[in-house]
Amino acid sequence: MSWIPFKIGQPKKQIVSKTVERDFEREYGKLQQLEEQTKRLQKDMKKSTDADLAMSKSAVKISQDLLSNPLCEQDQDFLHMVTALDTAMKRMDAFNQEKVNQIQKTVIEPLKKFSSIFPSLNMAVKRREQALQDYGRLQAKVEKYEEKEKTGPVLAKLHQAREELRPVREDFEAKNKQLLDEMPRFYSSRLDYFQPSFESLIRAQVIYYSEMHKIFGDLTQQLDQPGHSDEQRERENETKLSELRALSIVADD
Repeated sequence: MSWIPFKIGQPKKQIVSKTVERDFEREYGKLQQLEEQTKRLQKDMKKSTDADLAMSKSAVKISQDLLSNPLCEQDQDFLHMVTALDTAMKRMDAFNQEKVNQIQKTVIEPLKKFSSIFPSLNMAVKRREQALQDYGRLQAKVEKYEEKEKTGPVLAKLHQAREELRPVREDFEAKNKQLLDEMPRFYSSRLDYFQPSFESLIRAQVIYYSEMHKIFGDLTQQLDQPGHSDEQRERENETKLSELRALSIVADD
């Protein structure tokens, strides 16, 4: 949303006090910032859930690729490890999908619905701006006749101009009052509206990572070989890699 205060064609008489205009711009500016933050959060949440799904799907794809590796046909121990990994990755993917669905339903959709309100608010501000311009134009017209010599025709035109001004002024004042009353209420409502969503987001993350702790704890118990530390495994890998490099078919010329 954008706010362009009434600047052009103003009558000599100040029709809206600086205090009222300052209050209006302040409240509207807060809503502009809220709209931008809401849209950015919705976009970031969508990116996050898409990345989460891509991660778990990729993990399942890797475990499936390992299962189809010829090594699994030759080494039963390796087949057992990869099968355990594949089971864990599928469990992770299933819980991840549940988490993403929950976030979509309780966080992203409410953000989307909240953002959909701003175009209506923007239109109300534009109607207020148009009413202000009409008010200023007719007020300037009244002032023009007030400055002229008070002849019969001038007084008739002045009376007509004042009659035209009255409903326009009342329309602007009603629109202005409504926005000044309701914009702060709308801004304050964000707390009650979003709190359940953010609580749901936290619960979804806690449940997911609690399940991940269980899944990978089970996987660790199935894969760990007693007495083998990470450093020992690394040394064993280096030894085997050195043996492969020693083969004549991979030796440097």
